[in-house]
Amino acid sequence: MTTVAAPLNKKKEGRGGAWLSLLAWVIGILFVLPVLWMVLTSFHSEANAAQNPPAVFAPLTLEGYREFFSGGASPWPPLLNSLTASVVSTAVVLLLAIPAAYALSIKPVKKWSDVLFFFLSTKMLPVVAGLLPLYLFAQNAGLLDNIWLLIIFYTSMNLPIAVWMMRSFLSEVPVEMLEAAAVDGAGLTKTLRSVIAPVVMPGIAATALICFIFSWNELLFARVLTATVAETAPVFLTSFVTSQGLFLAQLCAAAFVVSLPVLVAGFAAQDKLVQGLSLGSVK
Repeated sequence: MTTVAAPLNKKKEGRGGAWLSLLAWVIGILFVLPVLWMVLTSFHSEANAAQNPPAVFAPLTLEGYREFFSGGASPWPPLLNSLTASVVSTAVVLLLAIPAAYALSIKPVKKWSDVLFFFLSTKMLPVVAGLLPLYLFAQNAGLLDNIWLLIIFYTSMNLPIAVWMMRSFLSEVPVEMLEAAAVDGAGLTKTLRSVIAPVVMPGIAATALICFIFSWNELLFARVLTATVAETAPVFLTSFVTSQGLFLAQLCAAAFVVSLPVLVAGFAAQDKLVQGLSLGSVK
């Protein structure tokens, strides 16, 4: 009885795993399909892109990309503004989040759970509710249409998430390593740089990538607080929706170009991202 039941259980587990794999592939394709459709539409002419039903097998052309790069407004300043705001704010977030997470995990402060709840509560307020006070502050401080204002806002926006993530990663650092570093006479700075950072590097990479994506894709702050000098890439994309109509092929080409930095960063750091996101999940 036992020898017969074991192969049957293995067959059932194999079938269940196959169905789960098929379901995962279907869900993955559903998520990727709109992106693939956007890329395909970007290589169509405006006439073919506007057809209903869509012209899937229409001739391919680079017309949308030529219009994007050589049109009336140059896309390079908004792209550079987005890159500057995302990279600088992510670097500042990591510099602030790692010591804060260290104080909340490895050397926990009193009532550390209340501190974490305070960080989380800052994300409960809708962004729109605080937009008018922030606009008035920027106006009175003379910081409207200033890239450094966006860097400050993006840092404050991503810091609570980064602290929560880094705390879960730092909780996985073996205490024995810290004790050995203390015996060797390593101070806090050296311990963070030489002992803790190499161990939690996948977590740092995952946190940095998520903060970079959130900053790169942010639209509301940039739309209200910038004009021409500090205009970011998402704001630049909204200029393709005009009173003359929607230039769909050109918009898809622009959206694909704007998405490339995030896609490249995600593919380059996908191993670190998976390791980092799973680092603090199992105790």
